[in-house]
Amino acid sequence: MSGRAVQIKEWDRTHQYCGYCATLMTQIVGDRAKRCPNCGLVNYPRLSPAIIVLISRGEDILLARSPRFPSLMFSVLAGFVEPGESLEETLIREVREEVGIEVKDIRYFGSQPWAFPNSLMIGFTAVYAGGEITIEPAEIAEAAWFHKHDLPNIPPKLSIARRLIDRFVEET
Repeated sequence: MSGRAVQIKEWDRTHQYCGYCATLMTQIVGDRAKRCPNCGLVNYPRLSPAIIVLISRGEDILLARSPRFPSLMFSVLAGFVEPGESLEETLIREVREEVGIEVKDIRYFGSQPWAFPNSLMIGFTAVYAGGEITIEPAEIAEAAWFHKHDLPNIPPKLSIARRLIDRFVEET
């Protein structure tokens, strides 16, 4: 609930004026939207969809550490959807860009609102299809395969990343 409040408050703060004609926006009664009284433009709170994916290879999973993560914290891969992309296309592109491997058998897992920054995390699982790990240093500090019974420090239980990892460990 607090994440939702943060997102709505931030949308309200950043949409005070019309993006088209710069007129002060007015709240639409009974709807979470704002309308420009001058040109009629209507704004709704925006979400930035992002994929998050657990990639498996037998009993191993691919985990990576972002330069922004706390020391030695590893997680599954994630990335924002670009205009014109499907979720599956985003997943394939992000995996190639971040770690240089190919995946197959993409399956929907679940979703989680993520207030930083106004995101909806859409979770998937995928299976390793080939290639060698080649990290993109601007996004990934290190990446490796980890056996399900020998995992490094991973995200807390409230995150979809942890739910993906826990489900894999339980079901494999």
